[in-house]
Amino acid sequence: MRIFEFENTFMQTYSKAQLAKRNGQDRDEIWIAFKGKIYDVTDSRLWRNGTHYEHWAGQDLTEELTAAPHTALVFERFEVVGMLED
Repeated sequence: MRIFEFENTFMQTYSKAQLAKRNGQDRDEIWIAFKGKIYDVTDSRLWRNGTHYEHWAGQDLTEELTAAPHTALVFERFEVVGMLED
């Protein structure tokens, strides 16, 4: 585990395996990753039970966004809770 500075705040890094546990099934947290940042989407009604259309929480969705009907600006409303390890 590493600590990473993001916007003057120190953030924990998480592995893909750790992110996968935050899928809305194994734990209460529902997290997704996009461009290295991990977002908490737990309170979003669009991510209930860890799914959003054909997308599953607990994953890096960077490449999948190219097919989404929205831009990356949608992530601005969610809290960044960590950084995804390379």
